[in-house]
Amino acid sequence: MKYLDEYRDPELAQRLFAEIRRITTRPWAIMEVCGGQTHSIIRNGIDQLLPEEIELIHGPGCPVCVTPLEIIDKALAIASRPNVIFCSFGDMLRVPGSAKDLFRVKSEGGDVRIVYSPLDAVRLAQQHPDREVVFFGIGFETTAPANAMAVLQAHRLGLRNFSMLVSHVLVPPAISAIMESPTNRVQG
Repeated sequence: MKYLDEYRDPELAQRLFAEIRRITTRPWAIMEVCGGQTHSIIRNGIDQLLPEEIELIHGPGCPVCVTPLEIIDKALAIASRPNVIFCSFGDMLRVPGSAKDLFRVKSEGGDVRIVYSPLDAVRLAQQHPDREVVFFGIGFETTAPANAMAVLQAHRLGLRNFSMLVSHVLVPPAISAIMESPTNRVQG
């Protein structure tokens, strides 16, 4: 894995932490937005390597973390249908619904597939014209354009077996609410 290995260079990490320690001249309270970021920071010990002047505050959560249970349950019901290929980014497969998650649906025979782009789901719809292909479009406002492009591409191709279950969330309102709170301590 070329790109993953590039982010696991211990010498580079030590140089970066040394530079962070060098330029940190006062206390900072910094918030990460996404639970995935929080897990990566803690799993890799980044929180322990930062100078004590840097406090990490765990943020409001990413689209995966804040997807409404009702949407998750709809996804599970759709993915359980026999004539459906249900496509999702991998991070959604472990998110629990009321009774199970997409991994469970897959283990029970549902055709649940991990894709890396909504356009991968469009290609599956082309390859399987006899099945409904549903893409689970979860994301920030930054993922909405790719989802819209997939819908446009499916329309251009005349695909009638492609659809999406979408739940987009906006980051700016959540960040504004945090920053405008009288008890806010976040500085970056």
